[in-house]
Amino acid sequence: MKNQTWQRIYKMLKPQKKAIAIISILAIIINIGEVVKPYILKVVIDDYISSGLWQKGIMTVGILGAIYIAIVLIGNILDFIVSTATSMMGENVIYSIRNKLYKYIQYANIPFHDRTPSGTLFVRITSDVEDITTFFKEVITTFIKDIVMIIALAVMMLSLNYKLALICSTLIPLVAILSIIITKVSNKVREYSKKVKTKLNIFLAESIYGVKLIKIFNRQYEKEKECEKLCTQFWKSRFPTAYTEGFLVAFMLIFENLGVSIIVWTCINKLFGIELDVGVIYIFVTYLKQIFEPINRIVENFETIQEAIVSINKIYDILEHKEYLEDFEDGIELDEEIEGKIEFKHVWFAYEGENWILKDVNFTIEPGQSIALVGRTGSRKNNYNKFNQSIL
Repeated sequence: MKNQTWQRIYKMLKPQKKAIAIISILAIIINIGEVVKPYILKVVIDDYISSGLWQKGIMTVGILGAIYIAIVLIGNILDFIVSTATSMMGENVIYSIRNKLYKYIQYANIPFHDRTPSGTLFVRITSDVEDITTFFKEVITTFIKDIVMIIALAVMMLSLNYKLALICSTLIPLVAILSIIITKVSNKVREYSKKVKTKLNIFLAESIYGVKLIKIFNRQYEKEKECEKLCTQFWKSRFPTAYTEGFLVAFMLIFENLGVSIIVWTCINKLFGIELDVGVIYIFVTYLKQIFEPINRIVENFETIQEAIVSINKIYDILEHKEYLEDFEDGIELDEEIEGKIEFKHVWFAYEGENWILKDVNFTIEPGQSIALVGRTGSRKNNYNKFNQSIL
């Protein structure tokens, strides 16, 4: 990822850094509870049920059950807080970015709007902003949570039986390699789908905005065919995405069940001298299933990250071009009302280079007088109007 992209992401993260820190800490606490719950069941199975005991010292099965229920309740409460706070953070991002973008569009000069179609601006302020929100809601906080979860589960498995943990870890490189391959293919497919979606959104925005012109020139049939063509392209572009996403889920389930089979087969045949109690086998199976969840989520988030990066760059490519903004403080303040006529003498004007819109224009507007610009279709009267509006 380029340094410029990192800087842009940091600009967006900076106002939310306190919220991200708090949410991440709460998410880590939830993870600790998820790791402790199977261990409590392992203790109950091996130390109590297998021995026919219901009490060991001051600890009883009832107390352990109460601790388990307390962890579940606290975990659910914290999970609700994290989900709500994450959603609010995402909404704050939408609020901030959308307002900045809209303000820029309002204060941008005429050349900017001549170069940038209104449909493109509509997509930037709607679809691209939503992609960034998804990035904040589903990636920023869950990434830290998932990494901590993987480390915690790996440490617990190694402490319980390092031999079996190392055998299970042989699946991780295979999962990682195949996931990267599938993700690369999926990213290319999603990138194409996003381009088609952007074209469709731009077409819809401009068609609805200019529906009066479409009716005036009787272009309904042509626009209908164009819309149908773009909708068909977008519909077809979604099929490969569905296939790759479905294959990734199926692939992760296969490896998850393969890992469970390895644990059971190793323990039944006592391979490498591994002989475990029932509770340890249970906790290994549970931890293995749990460790695949964050791995799968991290892999899936690569797609969300790619979409968000594209959207962030597109939005900041607009916001960082300050040369298009009009400087309203640079004008001359008038202390009194000005009365008089407006006279143009040999006026030339161009937005770019020598692409002249006004060529040696001469005319006078007397006080109270209105003027009308007339001419053939295509004679750039609209640009004259824009110019007049910008100076009057």
